[in-house]
Amino acid sequence: MKTRRSIVSRAVTLAMTCGLLVSAHGYAQDAEQTEAQNDEKSFEQIVVTSQKRVQSISDVPVAVSVLRGDQIESAFANNVENLQALVPSVSFRKGTTTRNSALTVRGIGTISFSIAAEPSVATVVDGVVLGRSGQAFADLYDVDRIEVLRGAQGTLFGKNASAGVVNITTKDPSQELTGSLSTEFYQDNEYRLKGTVSGGLTDELSASLTLFQGKFDGYIDNVYNNEKVNGYDREGARAVVLYEPADDLTVKFIGEFYSADDDCCADLEGLPSGRNPDSKAAPNSNGIVDGVADIDLDQRRIDHDFESRTIDDHSAFSVQVDKTVGDYTYTSITAQRSWENTEYREGDFTSIAGDSNEPVFGVPFQLHDVGPQEWSQFSQEFRVASNLDGPFNFLAGLFYWNMDSERNFTRDASCQNNNGQLDQALTFYAENNLSGDALSTALGDLDAYAASLGVSCNANDIVSATAYMSTEFNNWALYGDGTYDISDDMRLIFGLRYTDDEVSYTHRRVNNDEYGRRGVGVRPATENTDTQGSVDETNLSGRIGIQYDVAQGQMIYGMYSQGYKGPGFNVYYNFNPANDGRPIGAEESDAFEIGYKYASRDVLFNVALFTTDIEGFQANNFDCSDGACITRLTNAGNVTTQGIEVDFMWNATENLTLIGGAAYTKAEIDEFNCPVEVDPDACTDRSGLDVPFSPDMKYSLSAEYFMETSHGFDVYYNASYVYTDEQYSDLPGNTGNFNPASLLPDYNMLNASIGLSFKDDAFRVSLIAKNLLDDSYATTYSGDNFRYQIPRDADRYFGVAFKAQF
Repeated sequence: MKTRRSIVSRAVTLAMTCGLLVSAHGYAQDAEQTEAQNDEKSFEQIVVTSQKRVQSISDVPVAVSVLRGDQIESAFANNVENLQALVPSVSFRKGTTTRNSALTVRGIGTISFSIAAEPSVATVVDGVVLGRSGQAFADLYDVDRIEVLRGAQGTLFGKNASAGVVNITTKDPSQELTGSLSTEFYQDNEYRLKGTVSGGLTDELSASLTLFQGKFDGYIDNVYNNEKVNGYDREGARAVVLYEPADDLTVKFIGEFYSADDDCCADLEGLPSGRNPDSKAAPNSNGIVDGVADIDLDQRRIDHDFESRTIDDHSAFSVQVDKTVGDYTYTSITAQRSWENTEYREGDFTSIAGDSNEPVFGVPFQLHDVGPQEWSQFSQEFRVASNLDGPFNFLAGLFYWNMDSERNFTRDASCQNNNGQLDQALTFYAENNLSGDALSTALGDLDAYAASLGVSCNANDIVSATAYMSTEFNNWALYGDGTYDISDDMRLIFGLRYTDDEVSYTHRRVNNDEYGRRGVGVRPATENTDTQGSVDETNLSGRIGIQYDVAQGQMIYGMYSQGYKGPGFNVYYNFNPANDGRPIGAEESDAFEIGYKYASRDVLFNVALFTTDIEGFQANNFDCSDGACITRLTNAGNVTTQGIEVDFMWNATENLTLIGGAAYTKAEIDEFNCPVEVDPDACTDRSGLDVPFSPDMKYSLSAEYFMETSHGFDVYYNASYVYTDEQYSDLPGNTGNFNPASLLPDYNMLNASIGLSFKDDAFRVSLIAKNLLDDSYATTYSGDNFRYQIPRDADRYFGVAFKAQF
């Protein structure tokens, strides 16, 4: 609590300071500033660092979408989850916690609970690759731009980029003293506060400090205790120091701290579960009728006696050194990041479970989870880049990355005795505690032995087990990427990366019950684990392509690139050494893409056609070998994703800007492997079926309009529309059929805002409307034939924002 009060106190102090400085400095703009602003409107000036060097977006032979910081702010898009609304090729799988949420690009991504598996979409912040995408599923409060690279990007970004890259660049400090204070207030007691101050400390040294706080009561009613849930309480601080002692040397230090305490994200009962049909939180649904799920998308109630909650604490430090010597620039990026995540999960999804003295499953069972985890990662990258002046230009680098994680996970659940499990547990208990005649007597009459111990196994007998897990990833890579000018208009593109991966794990699960009894989702003492494993793999992948400048500002390109996603293990709570101890092989992809780009001051237009074949697709495959159907991370098979993407930006008039995009994607299964433990005759061909989170069609259009008035203020209008096609949220079963509950309906989203600007935008007040069409939707089907994630933006709501800057 002391830390929270300290950050809030600094934010208030910053607000007061901003107000005084605004008054002191005034609001005038000279002609030079106005001209600079006009230049900023030119799309030719949009730069990206997606190729690890500063380039114009129209010169990059890669399908890339760029979201500017001001564009993100105008859309009031506050987190990475909102990317799926701003970039048509991106989808988001919402989990109950940040650690099991995931991004997919062009229908490809890795969705897993394992701590020994990696994402297919890399998330990079200021040149630092994050070990887990969940580290970035926080608030966006100091962003200069976000670049979304589609398709395999393994040559430059390594093993986590087999499907794409989300490259986030934060703002550098300015030499001129500037500052801002912004606040947002929404319905249901949601507010956000951000303050930034930036400026030069000396002629060679500049620094910035950004403080953020946000809080939200929630939008889901828990009828069990009449409280709101699915809210958040978050705060963060980010400091950047930029040292430029000479024109050829730059040193940047970044430090960031972020914490969140979210009572999120409870799964909603969108279809009847049958667990408490008399509850006020029962859905208004007919269930699955004629193979179609009647999902209650208006459901906003739960009936939970255990609160789903996620607590996150992040810290990050990095230093980047750029030194130019002659025709070459040398770069070093050293980074250390840590992430502590604790998950509290309601797993029985009702408030009446675990109270009965009857055995399950005739009565509701209790299942509650608590799982803290710590990640620590260190990375070091050295690279050298030529100056882009000659016919041959290159970038070469050496990369090292290490990540350690430790997790323990405890499940408290109702005892399970629907198949003689109590007798099995007492037999094991007796054999380890008795001998001679006493043992023979106990084993001869287990019912009498249970009675003598006073042991039963009913729903109100709560048993537990704890799993202690750890993983370590070591990765080093050597890469090179270059271009050769065949002529003034044509250049050859090529790259190669050598990667060495080592993944190791430990897993020890201990049944905490005195008698070692089995529970619902709790393995008995006879299945305790104490095991470890490791896997090593190397890979050589590359890319080759050609780029041709058609005319001024126009370019076409063709590219073949390979993607590589490293090996892993399915390490999770109920880890089964026999099945999960086998390494999961690497995922490899071959991607082909052709594209056209056009850029002028007022128009930016890109189109890309792509096809990608993926072998060894790492996915949650269905496995019913343990008597209950679960999904187990495996090399599920081979898939293909192909389609066409279009995006554009257009300054239609001096005051009107239109931004839009569309993606048509067919991500389909080519061949799926039957799990090793399943009878091959029980599996059917699943070729041609959809990959999860791959809507066929998705498109968006936004408009920004600036209107000058003669009344002492100007008006900013902003509106955005997004359409997302229906999509499956799960793979088809072994029989080749989709669960109807996993089909998420299509939806439309219309957001808008009106801002009144005063004193040359020194002050702005905005009215905000989210989901004006009030079109409800679900982002994820979570399982059990009834559980869904329905986000905050699935309802229409309104807000107001204030911003002051100098």
